[in-house]
Amino acid sequence: MAKVSEFRPSPIAGLWYSGNPQQLSQQIDQYIEQAQLPRLEGEVIAIIAPHAGHRYSGRTAGYAYRCIKDKEYERVVVVSPLHAYAHATVLTSAHQAYATPLGPIWIDKELVQKIDRALVEEGEMPMQAIANDSEHSLEIELPFLQRAITGDFKLIPLMIHSRSAQAAQSLGIALAKVLQNEPSEKKTLLVASTDLSHFYPEAVAYELDSEMLRQIADFSPEGVIAADHSGKGQACGAAAVAAVLWAAKYLGANSVEILHRSTSGDETGDHHSVVGYGAAVVLKRP
Repeated sequence: MAKVSEFRPSPIAGLWYSGNPQQLSQQIDQYIEQAQLPRLEGEVIAIIAPHAGHRYSGRTAGYAYRCIKDKEYERVVVVSPLHAYAHATVLTSAHQAYATPLGPIWIDKELVQKIDRALVEEGEMPMQAIANDSEHSLEIELPFLQRAITGDFKLIPLMIHSRSAQAAQSLGIALAKVLQNEPSEKKTLLVASTDLSHFYPEAVAYELDSEMLRQIADFSPEGVIAADHSGKGQACGAAAVAAVLWAAKYLGANSVEILHRSTSGDETGDHHSVVGYGAAVVLKRP
């Protein structure tokens, strides 16, 4: 059996985002600085951000990451879809760290193991650890986290393959149970990675995205899954969003704010076939 390398090599740096550290930092900082947020009251428990190439969705992603600019977190849980086929419901990385042009992000293996055990207790199969994966939806968030957060943080990478409500809820409950038992001084951020509708004319995309964003704004993980399954809304990371919303609820969050929405057409000028993007923050208000 081939030995797994310590660092997960990036298959998308230089393609989906700049491979030049200085240029990448400048671009991300600009996306974050340009985002104008409403007044947000309460503690940020989670954010929801898109995962297309930075050229297309970076402006919208900047709104989500503006919420955590200059904040300190010991750990960040990123929940994304897995676009490739997999037998397991939830997957994680077999590597010790993710490599980006901005440096390595080390994985909190101990916490991953705790979440794995909690997931099994919820009746799901154990996580599968994969090496050299090509999943972009998790990695695309990492440079934004590296620029927004002050100091180093440990990563908990989770990719959910199933689109079922049961699997998403099980993951959300497992996450919350583990985090509730961790020392309170260890601040943890949840990140859900998703794009919205794919390759519809702008007018159709607007209706589909509006329904999905409505369910997110209503803090309804059930509604997110139902909208995706019925076709009334669309999100490739619907299960990832639902899992994070369920976890956030159990952790005391009580409000969701939609911060920005856009489509690829806003960046390319092609409105005949677009991909939708949205940014949101999940808050625990007094």
